[in-house]
Amino acid sequence: MNEPYTLAQDRAPRTRAEAVEFVRELTVRPDYFGTGYRKRDPFESDPAEWAVLDEDCLWQREGLPGTVLASLTRMYELPAKGGKGPVYVSLTVTVHQDVVSARRDMAGSLEEALRCPVQQLNATDRVRGLYSRADAFTEGRTVVSDDDLTESGDWVADGAKAHPFDWYKFRMGPVTVAATARHGSGRTETEDSTVTTDIAKGMTFVAASVDGRGKAGDASATAEPTEPKGAGQ
Repeated sequence: MNEPYTLAQDRAPRTRAEAVEFVRELTVRPDYFGTGYRKRDPFESDPAEWAVLDEDCLWQREGLPGTVLASLTRMYELPAKGGKGPVYVSLTVTVHQDVVSARRDMAGSLEEALRCPVQQLNATDRVRGLYSRADAFTEGRTVVSDDDLTESGDWVADGAKAHPFDWYKFRMGPVTVAATARHGSGRTETEDSTVTTDIAKGMTFVAASVDGRGKAGDASATAEPTEPKGAGQ
């Protein structure tokens, strides 16, 4: 069985400055998620903040806790074309203080769908019917990372018709990588399935970048991933 993508604790960023440099320099190209994707405007978040699901199941940005060194979200989109609505993708890379903190964050993420099956993304958008799954110890699992989570549900904007919503989260040592995809209108089930598969493939490219930088022995060096594990799955 292939070894998972990971980042050894002793090769991970140790300070907030190193962590910010790490998340900013990590290679994440729009075409990782499929042909035609581009950067959105605004493109990047403040690495000194991260998204928190509050007691009212509303997502909002807050300052980082002491166990997190940096967290950067980048936004991408597949523009509307040929009667098909846009697909919105967010990709978040978070550097935790240590592996234990990253594991706790993964556990907390798994519990969020149980606590909040309906989540408010902003004033107009929400996701519902969320279902989370952890496959870290499943026999036959495609080895991608130290831990991984998946979540699916429906995305509703301004009370319009619901469309698929995908969420993935990987852990490589003390680093977590999360992605969400909000599908646009006008796609068949097969086309929506392709979007989901492409987002998952893009996530493995990012995991490969994290792994490659760790193996290079320099957490601030850039690394361009090749075809990742499980890319054809």
